Amino acid sequence: MNHLNQILSAMTDLLQSLKRKCKLLDIPLMGIADVNQWETPPFRPWVPKEFFPQSIFPEAKSVIVIGLPITLPVLETSPSIFYRELYLTVNSLLDQYSYRLANFLNDRGYSSIFVPRDGYAGIEALVKNPVAFFSHRHAALLAGLGTFGVNNMLLTPEFGPRVRFGSIFTAAELPSASLMEEDLCTRCMRCVRMCPASALDEQDYPAGLTEKKNCAAHSAELSRVGISPCGICIKVCPVGEDRRLFGREDMSVYKDKDRFPNLHEAWEHVRRYGRR
Repeated sequence: MNHLNQILSAMTDLLQSLKRKCKLLDIPLMGIADVNQWETPPFRPWVPKEFFPQSIFPEAKSVIVIGLPITLPVLETSPSIFYRELYLTVNSLLDQYSYRLANFLNDRGYSSIFVPRDGYAGIEALVKNPVAFFSHRHAALLAGLGTFGVNNMLLTPEFGPRVRFGSIFTAAELPSASLMEEDLCTRCMRCVRMCPASALDEQDYPAGLTEKKNCAAHSAELSRVGISPCGICIKVCPVGEDRRLFGREDMSVYKDKDRFPNLHEAWEHVRRYGRR
């Protein structure tokens, strides 16, 4: 076996080890992007160069992206303390898992670092400057995990936009995924119509939020009473196999109280409690 084949075999073995580790940690989504993919973006405008992984960790050759789901029935109570606690729990797990995976690679001789799920100091920081130092969503796109929706979130086949992502930068040159070819967004415009901050615009897809500061300001209002984030735009998205699991394929469920009284009563009960 020549040297190149030995390297390819080692990287394939490492990838399989990573997949087994993710399965052991109950991580349902994992993808890999070559850092060079940031240089040839699939659409414009793209993230500026200073936000590229190799600009943050020059040793980076690959980005490993992991995703954990946001459980739909909990999200449906949003805005609420129930959803806030789920959001914080998932963020904490993403930080822990990405940290552990980085060390898993370090132990095998590949210099690696984890990237925190939220690279900003709370909602107040986003109101001042509504950008984090790295976009996990764009990394997940390049890692083949989904496609962007009008709601500026990455939609996945499994969970729609109800996923939180974390990333690991590594010097390991791992096999990267292809971009997902199917556009998952249905252009139903529920996210645009139901956004309480009027932060979304159909014409802005897939570049991003039209009014990021509106979104951040609304989150700050919710934070003052302890029930941020908002979550409406990911709650009402029809994409995702999780809707079938929880029997939420009829999208009229969020407006028709007469047909779904038990659900609406349950959501309203949760929203009444726990806030400041």
